[in-house]
Amino acid sequence: MPELPEVETTCRGISPHIVGHKITQLKVRNPNLRWPVPDFLGQRIEGQSVLDVSRRGKYILIKVDGGQVMVHLGMSGSLRVVDQGKEVQKHDHVDFCFSDGKALRLTDPRRFGSVLWQPEGEHHELLYKLGPEPLSEEFNAAYLHACCKGRKAAIKQLIMDSKVVVGVGNIYATEALFSAAIDPRRAAGNISAERLEVFVKEIKKVLSVAIEQGGTTLKDFVGSDGKPGYFQQKLNAYGRKGEPCVNCLSPLTEVRLGQRSTVFCKQCQR
Repeated sequence: MPELPEVETTCRGISPHIVGHKITQLKVRNPNLRWPVPDFLGQRIEGQSVLDVSRRGKYILIKVDGGQVMVHLGMSGSLRVVDQGKEVQKHDHVDFCFSDGKALRLTDPRRFGSVLWQPEGEHHELLYKLGPEPLSEEFNAAYLHACCKGRKAAIKQLIMDSKVVVGVGNIYATEALFSAAIDPRRAAGNISAERLEVFVKEIKKVLSVAIEQGGTTLKDFVGSDGKPGYFQQKLNAYGRKGEPCVNCLSPLTEVRLGQRSTVFCKQCQR
């Protein structure tokens, strides 16, 4: 599933190829994504030039005059820049066609992604309630401590709540908890301010490293292979059930938290 670093990598990958270019046509082959693609979207954006590409949480925001298109990649989606004449495959659902002959193509086999519209000056309900960005100054130890105070929920479930902080998905929550030596099952309200400060630093670190590594594959967003260009990262905990801990060599344990697989070290994380 694309997480924050993958979405940020996508933004950086497509931005140079679409900012400043005019959208000549919106081709919607299958509007039935997680939410239907609005019928009026083509009328809103055709003839408009892309002013900016940015990210909020896991939403890619394509700004034009009068508003912005909100693209979410869901569980299996990808965006890439292709020639408009490139053969369409089964799961290529939406094309943003540009005046230079290129198209930004959304491919989504499971159709859990979305393409929505936010008028300028309005608050879209999917963005309005989002918490701070994890790499921003607003996300700090004092803020997280206040969010955790009195909470019985497991710290991993709390940190993956987009109302608390956006974009810390399963992989990076698992990795940051491992680096901070915090048991993912521990009640959020039972973690000291000092340990939460370490946790915040590790969240920022693991996301920053992932984004930096993702930047090395941006060229893959333009080409015929259709690969989204996500990076490979060495992981210490995620997906390593039963393998030795990199610190103490004890076998890593897997549990389910909030219907998500969670791998951790019983010896190192408390």
